[in-house]
This record gives sequence, C-alpha cells and structure tokens, in this order.
Amino acid sequence: MFVKRIRNSTILLAFISVVVAAPFTGYAESLNQAVESGKHLFMTANFNGNGRTCNSCHMAGGTTAGKLPDGSPIPSLNNAAAVFPRYNRRQDKVITLLDQVHNCVAGALQGTPPAYDSAEMVDLISYLSSLSQGKPLNMGGKPE
Repeated sequence: MFVKRIRNSTILLAFISVVVAAPFTGYAESLNQAVESGKHLFMTANFNGNGRTCNSCHMAGGTTAGKLPDGSPIPSLNNAAAVFPRYNRRQDKVITLLDQVHNCVAGALQGTPPAYDSAEMVDLISYLSSLSQGKPLNMGGKPE
C-alpha cells in the first residue's frame, strides 16, 4: 500500500511538473523569439530613414562602443536596460529606454520610430534588455 501510494504520488508529481512547466517553456520560446527578432531589427531595419540602422552607430549589435553620425563616441548598450529610466539633459526630463529608442530612430536614423505599443518596439526592447542580462540595476547610471 505504501509503495503504491508513493508510485501514485510520483506519477502525479511528474504530471503536475509537465503541466506546470509547459506554459513556461512557451514563454521562454516567445521571449527568445522576441529577442532574436529585435536583434534582426537592430541590425537591419532603417525605419524608412536615411539608410542607417541601429547597428550603424551601436556597432557589433550594441555590444561595443560606437559612434554617432557626427563621429562623437557613444558607449555600448551592454547595460542600457539597467540604467533606464534616466535624466536626459537635452530634453530636461526623465526618459525611458523606449523613449531613447524612439529618439535614436527619429534622430540619427531620421526614420519613423515604431509605435510604443508595437511588436517592433517590444522586440527591440527585448533585445536591448537581453544585453543587460545579469547587470546590476542602476537607474540613472552611466551606460558602459
């Protein structure tokens, strides 16, 4: 009786772990797809602008320091998601990472930024957030 009870409990636990884990596997796959799609956009999309892409300024997918179109140096994006929101002196207000992406596309790329609630923006933010994986949160901090 005791062995049968343990066997039934083991089967029940195995079933529960599969049922509970299945949705999380789907979430992870969806997140990985968003990150990959965001990386593709980062590397290739010019957002109907001047032909430049995010990667034109933020080289190596944003993992190394880059340069603005005027040659000014800019930091990598390795901790970008960890330092937003942050104060923007030029705009004299606190901005989010979404605002920064919007500003970069409209400014340096002279393109049409994706809508804040669009799949493109979600994918770009997912990719940029993946670059901050494991970095300490430091709102208002300096990009690396």
